[in-house]
Amino acid sequence: MIATRILRRARILIVGCGDVGLRCAAQLQARRSRPRVFALTRRAERSDLLRAAGAVPVLGDLDQRARLSRLAGLASTVLHLAPPQKDGDDDLRTRRLIAALKTRRQPSSRVSRAGRGGLASRLLRRASSKRSQPASRPFSTPKPSTIVPERTWRARRTQAGATSRLTLVYASTTGVYGDCGGARIDETRTPRPANARAKRRVAAERQLRRATARGALKATIARIPGIYARTRLPLARLEKRTPALAADDDVYTSHIHADDLAAILLRMASHGKAGRIVHASDDSELKMGEYFDRVADAFGLERAPRVSRQVAERELDPVLLSFMRESRRLDNTRLTRELRVRLRYPDVDAFLDASVRTQPPGP
Repeated sequence: MIATRILRRARILIVGCGDVGLRCAAQLQARRSRPRVFALTRRAERSDLLRAAGAVPVLGDLDQRARLSRLAGLASTVLHLAPPQKDGDDDLRTRRLIAALKTRRQPSSRVSRAGRGGLASRLLRRASSKRSQPASRPFSTPKPSTIVPERTWRARRTQAGATSRLTLVYASTTGVYGDCGGARIDETRTPRPANARAKRRVAAERQLRRATARGALKATIARIPGIYARTRLPLARLEKRTPALAADDDVYTSHIHADDLAAILLRMASHGKAGRIVHASDDSELKMGEYFDRVADAFGLERAPRVSRQVAERELDPVLLSFMRESRRLDNTRLTRELRVRLRYPDVDAFLDASVRTQPPGP
């Protein structure tokens, strides 16, 4: 009974098991079904950390296709949380992952040396002895009622193939939209990536949707805005007094708590539609400077100084500036109505009220 239960447990592979991946593993371990969780890692030193989170480490590297062969058939659900490589317009890591997941080992036509004296050999001898014996009764044609029509057989085979397809949830980014001028957008908005980082994400999405269209897997895509948590707040930036944009030049940003994001990804794995894109965003509609002010006030820090866009273009880091050039507000109707996700933290204020403002000062 115990062995049967182990074999029947769902098997989930996390590719890119960083902070959000570890939160996914923790939430999976809290379920009654306790699915078996695997985590791809290229660093053996992370194995203890992954085991502590309840995941089985699998050594491999998305930058080396030869090290991904063991992923084929390992799990029926994949959470693809790994970012693309750092250069180029194509996402080669996702391309290698798709190729590795759809690979299947072909059974050998010959009995292996190790099995010649074992079960395989006995089965072959038994089959040959049955062929050499005369039939004990004449061959009878099956009854018409037991013959499955070809149309029905094909439908059953198609249905079985559809239900057995690999499910993959991809963690993309809302950066694929580029600058929307502060408009409120839904998932039908045409991507217009403004930098190479976003272009690689668009390339990954297209690869996965094509793989879904040809039946290789069933992919759903989460477009994710800025992730925050107690350990992922802009405290260091506030302490360094890094400027924010003046109100007239400021941009709208969207947010999601890391625990809510993990829950969303798992919900998409079980209830997401094939090829569907979902905004993994909370209900916040804050400008970037307003977000910094809320965090500063909650932690008793000075608010960030404000500068004009012209000054920011001269003084701030180019990577930081790339986020200050894009303004958009996200519609999360698909998340709340289609997937019926109930966020633990509907907005940033809900998190700050529950986790910071009502807590006594501490380390």
